[in-house]
Amino acid sequence: MLDPQGLIAVLNAQPPELVWLLMLVACFGAILAFLRLFGEAGLYVYIVLAVIGANIQVLKAVQFSVYADPVALGTILFASTYLCTDILAEHFGAASARRGVWLGFAGLLTFNVVMLLNLGFAPLTLEQAGPEMAWVVPMHEHMAALFTPAPALFAAGMAAYLLSQHHDIWLFSLISRLTGKRYLWLRNNASTWLSALIDNAVFSLLAWVVFAPEPVGWQALVFTYILGTYLLRILVAALDTPFVYLARYCLRPPAAGAYA
Repeated sequence: MLDPQGLIAVLNAQPPELVWLLMLVACFGAILAFLRLFGEAGLYVYIVLAVIGANIQVLKAVQFSVYADPVALGTILFASTYLCTDILAEHFGAASARRGVWLGFAGLLTFNVVMLLNLGFAPLTLEQAGPEMAWVVPMHEHMAALFTPAPALFAAGMAAYLLSQHHDIWLFSLISRLTGKRYLWLRNNASTWLSALIDNAVFSLLAWVVFAPEPVGWQALVFTYILGTYLLRILVAALDTPFVYLARYCLRPPAAGAYA
């Protein structure tokens, strides 16, 4: 029987870079599985899950050996949505990829609204809970810590997400037309590299300068916040290239009909 706490303990004992690679393989593998099992709709579902999950993962930071400072998680999960939109644009068209982007936005927005309403119920007191339900009393604070969005960060994140993803689809489609649909590796990497830079730049500018009570300096903005994790995102984009090629073998047959 699977012991989640035991698995977590084993993973905690490993170098964070190894767990990072496991996360990457899990995310990219899940995308191909969703594509094979559920087709276009599967990638829509994955995008929604990834956008929501990345906004939760970002609350945890880890110390990697290649960085002097701790790095917030969520990069792989969020970056994997670019692989989804590239596959959608390649095999289902740019309109399908844009639909996936907006579904991700709508999913996160709806999730936050529902969780805020959930937190709106007054939590049980110890007296109300009694001995049998005492375990639920601290859960309200735990959930509030995870699911109470900071409006400025939410707005910055969603603006960066929408701008960068639409740019990714536009550039991917443009390169596809200019090259006669050759050089898939080129449009996959070039579109994601530039779009990731836009994402980092827009989010950092809005979150740490425009909406920040105490704006950071320009040097910190550029070198710490914008470029700090950009090389990591370039690496993720490069590593997803084999998966964008494998996607063609995971497409559901046209005559497969409804999901079985």
